[in-house]
Amino acid sequence: MSTADGLLDAAERMIREGGYHGFSFRDLAVAVGIRSASVHHHFPTKAALVVALAERCADRFMDTVAGSAPGPARLAAYRAAFRQSLGGGGMCLFGVLGAEAGGLPVPVVDAAGRFFRRAIAHLAEGLGETPAEGERRALAELARIEGAIILARTLRDPELYDVAAESSGVTGLV
Repeated sequence: MSTADGLLDAAERMIREGGYHGFSFRDLAVAVGIRSASVHHHFPTKAALVVALAERCADRFMDTVAGSAPGPARLAAYRAAFRQSLGGGGMCLFGVLGAEAGGLPVPVVDAAGRFFRRAIAHLAEGLGETPAEGERRALAELARIEGAIILARTLRDPELYDVAAESSGVTGLV
């Protein structure tokens, strides 16, 4: 693994646990075993590091759900992929960034927005009789999923995610 990948891995863990403002380049350097100044060699700013991380996570997520058939099967794939966020007790990276959007650099907010737009467009396929209906359902389901992650983490019970995320109020879905 490259040093840059190690830094991204460490940053991902730290953001999922404590948010964007919950770590410093010094924390990353300690986690990876390099000098603090060396972090800047790979990522000149914290925003640049988090944008790179967001792009990597978005691509990884979309690769995970890419093969799912449109409609209910795709929704199930999304629920399962988001469920993995709770494995280490952390949050969805994009949920964290979205919640903190008011205090983040614009490029970081834009990177999180790009992920959500990609996910909405992909999830919407097959969820409605029209593209607009599919998009509306995808928005509702992503909101349900992100809310389920927040509840499960706050109440320290990952199984609550399954109950909340799978209890669809959208007619005709799993």
